[in-house]
Order: sequence, then structure tokens, then C-alpha cells
Amino acid sequence: MKFTQVALPLLFSGAAFAAPAADKTLKARSTQICGQYDSVATGAYTVYQDLWGEDQATSGSQCSTVTSLSGSTIVWSTSWSWAGASSSVKSYANVALNSVVTAGVKVSSISAIPAVWKWGYTGSSIVADVSWDIFTASTAGGTNEYEIMIWLAAIGGAGPISSTGSPIATATIAGYEFKLYSGPNGDTTVYSFVASTEATNFDGDLMDFLNYLATNEGWSTSQYINVLEAGTEPFTGTNAVFDVTAYSVSITQGSSVKVVATSSTPVTSTKASSTIKATSTTKTTVAAVPTTKATSTKTTVAVVATSTTASSSTGSVPLYGNCTGGLTCATGTCVEQNAYYSQCVAA
Repeated sequence: MKFTQVALPLLFSGAAFAAPAADKTLKARSTQICGQYDSVATGAYTVYQDLWGEDQATSGSQCSTVTSLSGSTIVWSTSWSWAGASSSVKSYANVALNSVVTAGVKVSSISAIPAVWKWGYTGSSIVADVSWDIFTASTAGGTNEYEIMIWLAAIGGAGPISSTGSPIATATIAGYEFKLYSGPNGDTTVYSFVASTEATNFDGDLMDFLNYLATNEGWSTSQYINVLEAGTEPFTGTNAVFDVTAYSVSITQGSSVKVVATSSTPVTSTKASSTIKATSTTKTTVAAVPTTKATSTKTTVAVVATSTTASSSTGSVPLYGNCTGGLTCATGTCVEQNAYYSQCVAA
């Protein structure tokens, strides 16, 4: 499948990265993928298996299914069972917005990111999260500098990356309370909004989360969104089914040009060999801050600075790196932040 960007003049001041309008629901037979890096492209989205951590499991498997597409709303699911390495994520089955990957979108140009996500989880002894994963950089298509996660659920005790193991703030966004965590993953700074209660029927504007970071954490709106994904990260569990009954997202920009992802084929399945998410040691400066709709309560937790120190030995982890699963720290000591994340910290 080949996606083409099409520039269309508009009569209005807003523009949107979204699925083209459609009158019919795609009701072709469901498409299932089970390979480690298989994917299915449909309309404005691509569903990825992304079983990047399956080698950590002692046993298990996972398959994902695209059920239908109606307009900009996709229905899909993923089924899995994973055992072993209880502190390690096994996969991130997700649906990604194609137009962001194609073009990159400068945050300061965005007026709204409307999103709807209705989902449910069944199974036994599930430890997993349900989350958006947004990667940004100082240039379109550039090396990742920030990862912004929005957890709608932390199931079975799953926890986010954190420099301290404690939230740095509490924010109310889209009608839900979120605890904000921050910490490094290599050279990428990670912000994680974790819902205090499961949000199984989310309907809100993701731009509110980015505005919150710009207003309260000094994050720069000169960053570009290069990846916008929504899915689940399982640690362990049996006969789990993550069922998305409705998902849609689009990006509206304050300009007179509309960029649309187009395709001549409604569904395409791809078997890929690998997926690599790069990181960078570069951080941007703080730009002008937009008005936020979020409210917040700050806490007095210190944040540990990201280190760019390289590993001194093969298989070791640098200072402030993730040492989950008993990995060796090149510098410092491996300290358990929570049951599912450990980090190399200075002695």
C-alpha cells in the first residue's frame, strides 16, 4: 500500500489529520496477525503486533485482529497469554495514526487532538497497561527526545518509568484524575500520565495533556509529534483479551491546508522483521506556552536528570537506565522503583 499526502484548500481556518470521510463500514472478513512484527494497514491507521519483548517470556503467544473500520472509527482486539519475567513488558500491540508518521506535526500548530477510545479487558491474573504512546522530536521525523504516555489503566500493579517511584504532580484532564510520573529511558525523557481509575470510555482532547506539560513542566511546543499510537503493554497473564470496540483520533491544525492519508486498498497486512525506536541526547529549549484546560496539584518530589553516560561493559546499563530483570549497572546501583520497573541510580 502506498499513502499519498494531498493538499486541499479549506474554507475554514482549521485543518485535520484524519481518516477520509466514508459512508460505508469496512466489513471485509477480519484480518488476524500473529507474527512478532506483523501489521495491518486500514484507512488512516496501521495496527501493529510489536511483540518486542516476547523473548523475555518463558512461554506465551499473542495475536491481533482488525475487525472493522467505519469512517474514522476502527474496531480491533489482541489476545495473549504470557508467563515468566514478570517485570518485563512483552509487547505493545497498538493502532497508529499513519499521517503523523508520514509528515510529522509541530505541536505549536495543533489546535486539537480529539480522541475516542472504548475498550475492555478480560482474562486471568492480568498485569498490563492500556496507554497512548506519543514520541516527539525537535524535527519532523527526527530522533526521539520525549515519550509521552497516557495510561488509561494500570492493571494488576503495572507501573510507569519514574526517577523516584512517586508522582511529580496530579492533574485532572478530560474529566479524569491522572498522576504524572517522569524519568529517563536511555536518552529519551518519559512523561507518563496514569489514570487513578480505569478510563474504559475515554472521549477527550489529547492536546490538553501536551498543554499541561508545556504550562507546568517546561516542555516545548516546538516539538514535532512523529508517532501517535494507542494500545496495551502486557507483562503477564493468561487468556487475556483486550477488546477495542471503538477507537478514533485525528489532529486538527490551525492552517488552511488539509493533509489526508489516502490509499487504494482498504486493508493491507504486512510481515516485518523488526521495529527500532531510536533515542537522542538532544533536548529542545522551552518555547511559548499555550493555555491549558487541565488543573494540577504539584508535589515536592525531585526529578533525577537524564544521563548520557554510555555503558562501560557489554550488556551493562548506564546510570539512570532501566535495569529491570536483574541487568547489571555500569555505574550506580540497581534500585527497584516499583514491582515492574528498576533503575540504575547513583550510590
